[in-house]
Amino acid sequence: MMPNLILASTSPYRRELLGRLGLPFSVANPQTDESALPGEAPDALALRLSEAKARAVAGDHPDALIIGSDQVATVDGKIYGKPGTHERAVAQLRELSGKTVNFFTGLCLHNTRTGESLVRGVSTLVTFRQLSDAEIENYLRREPAYNCAGSAKSEGLGIALLAAMQGDDPNALVGLPLIALCDMLRQQGVAVL
Repeated sequence: MMPNLILASTSPYRRELLGRLGLPFSVANPQTDESALPGEAPDALALRLSEAKARAVAGDHPDALIIGSDQVATVDGKIYGKPGTHERAVAQLRELSGKTVNFFTGLCLHNTRTGESLVRGVSTLVTFRQLSDAEIENYLRREPAYNCAGSAKSEGLGIALLAAMQGDDPNALVGLPLIALCDMLRQQGVAVL
């Protein structure tokens, strides 16, 4: 019998991606502090938070496989989080214009029965075009991406801001690397197909 599958995230994007696998799952809010530790590297932050999110809901879900995921966007070691406001989104997009951004997604599959956590990181390199202020304003008016790291939704109109993408899993950029997740699920005895 398959253990319960729990997505430790309130992200509608991650929920939609996980739904593509056709497996029954529930959603739980991990309520995790996403602040970086002093001196913590961006990739270490994403990996730590993906596991912290999964473990945050583990006590409420015995005999479950819990999926945690977190993403950071970085350029030259600087982290670009969710902007939250129009002004911060404009500032982010101005800074990212013409640059290549590493969207690093941490993924954890935590087995509450065994206590084992499988953790993996997936990188996606995204190159933004040179953006004019008018393009930035037009984009944010049409698609206010204030809850997305880097202020752009590649799965929507944000694709028009980009010049190139390089990565092993297009789903990772949206926030849930399904290729890695399918591999982890197989390791835990879950047949996706």
